[in-house]
Amino acid sequence: MEQLAGLRALVTGGGSGIGAAIAATLAQHGARVMVVDADPATGPDVVGDVADTAAVDELFAEVAARMGGLDVLINNVGIAGPTAPVHDMDPADFDHCVRVNLGSMFRCTRKAVPMLRFLPGSIVNISSTAGIFGFPLRSPYAAAKWAVIGLTKTWAMELGGDGIRVNAICPGSVGGPRMDGVIEREAAVTGVIPAEVRSGYERQVSMGSFVDATDVANAVAFLSSPAARFISGQVLGVDGHTETLRTGCSHSV
Repeated sequence: MEQLAGLRALVTGGGSGIGAAIAATLAQHGARVMVVDADPATGPDVVGDVADTAAVDELFAEVAARMGGLDVLINNVGIAGPTAPVHDMDPADFDHCVRVNLGSMFRCTRKAVPMLRFLPGSIVNISSTAGIFGFPLRSPYAAAKWAVIGLTKTWAMELGGDGIRVNAICPGSVGGPRMDGVIEREAAVTGVIPAEVRSGYERQVSMGSFVDATDVANAVAFLSSPAARFISGQVLGVDGHTETLRTGCSHSV
């Protein structure tokens, strides 16, 4: 089933992890997909830092030249940021995490809107369950992901009259190298062994397990499709139902 046939999609941070799964799934459903990633080793269509204004301007010039416009923007790029209690956190690390996770969405969306108007167009912002819960030891990540929800709701209101839908997806703990790194860093800060940290993350979810990147990608494909033509301003958890982000060890720090 090619429910996205003929649609032109841009996936930021699409070279690996969730972004790569999203790009592959959109393509499987018939979309023409362009991937931007800061890491050239991932083989993106465009190498660029979407937290940088000049780089985003260049990116959208490439989008116009290669695809002639845009129908779907997936604001996926993000970093885990530092793991530390607030009183031990480097302000530069805090600022960098917020700039990448939040500033990139603003920069890409402001350039995408003129292309998306009256198509109709769709924007899907990747937030996190950390965008709806507090997340000990991860202040900048949580701050940015909460802000993504605010941007999603605001842009849905601003852009609905132009035929642009804006939604957010909140993945839970997604299995893979990035989550492995989160667990290792939390273990180092808390003094709890990695296996127990991992178990804590699993216990905080009603369904008791991590999700797969393809689970997130399937939700993105739906929200990008005509089947979701009257869904906007919504926040969808793809997480097995997170009950808390307090793993059982981080609160002791």
